[in-house]
Amino acid sequence: MTYREDIAKIRDELFAQIASQDDPGAVLRSDRLKGLFLSIKDQPSQDRASYGQLVNELKIELEEAILDRKNHTERRDPIDLTSPFDVNAPLPDLLGVEVGSQHPISQEILYMSDILQRMGFRVYDSREIDDQYHMFDTLNFPKGHPARDDYDTFQVSEQDESGMNFVAPAHTSTMQNRILTELRPLLEKDQPIAATSIDRVFRNEDVDARHEHTFYQHEGIYVSKGIHAGMLVATLQTFLEGYFEKTIEVRINPFYFPFTEPSFEFNMSCPFCEKSGCNVCSQSGWIELLGCGMIHPNVLKMAEIDPEIYTGFAWGGGVDRMIMMKHGIEDVRHFHSGKLNFLRQF
Repeated sequence: MTYREDIAKIRDELFAQIASQDDPGAVLRSDRLKGLFLSIKDQPSQDRASYGQLVNELKIELEEAILDRKNHTERRDPIDLTSPFDVNAPLPDLLGVEVGSQHPISQEILYMSDILQRMGFRVYDSREIDDQYHMFDTLNFPKGHPARDDYDTFQVSEQDESGMNFVAPAHTSTMQNRILTELRPLLEKDQPIAATSIDRVFRNEDVDARHEHTFYQHEGIYVSKGIHAGMLVATLQTFLEGYFEKTIEVRINPFYFPFTEPSFEFNMSCPFCEKSGCNVCSQSGWIELLGCGMIHPNVLKMAEIDPEIYTGFAWGGGVDRMIMMKHGIEDVRHFHSGKLNFLRQF
């Protein structure tokens, strides 16, 4: 079977799902479609461009079909089955129903996921309750680290098998050991581990215009042979230029995280003033955006990956903050306020 026939077969399957599923939009997150994007890089060089074009055209077709299905569903007149009128009575006047829109955070998470998928990263959901083993132990947090205290990390009363309280993850790095362990067989096939997790996280923060106790984070990891910090910088620059749709400059400053060594703060040139200084960048021309670094050898060992053979990098940053920068939003609390005059802008 040629790759054109293979894509055509998957197209028929996905269109059938759109017609039958209650949530037709789930097709865009299906493993079948993700698999097509991930396999672009595996095609022979002479076929890669045409293969990628077919896959992108398929995605556009699917998006149009999903929109048509939703519009068709929304045009159906609602019926109140409890209404007290008989078959001969005229239909009552029905109030118009306002069609809602997708939340800006949901929109941008899908957009970020699409960029990273096209860069070869698998996309994972994180967890909203997890154990302390994945939250701290697998990430090289030493015993007694302040982050383990309940004044810093939210904990619930239920306990795991070791007698430790479950926690509300403060970062999507809680997925790192699971991803490394699941995808470890790829390394034996000389294929890299490339994955991202984007989800909600929780921190004991004083809420203000720039800080929330509940927000979203995007995490990325890449492991293979011969990986170095230059690759980390290039990957993040490519991702950020795709997200902000602008050419940017980047720089890194030394920092400390338990799970990376060396660790960096990642700064990008302000995409709004082009380093001339504005309110967004506090007149500095630079924006501190996220934390990153080379994955600590102890973290690799916890996933049974030999750090003498393999190296990798990881990053983590706030989704809400990137959305605020992109759209000029001045207060992070707007996202969860339920204010319709704010949400209608998206």
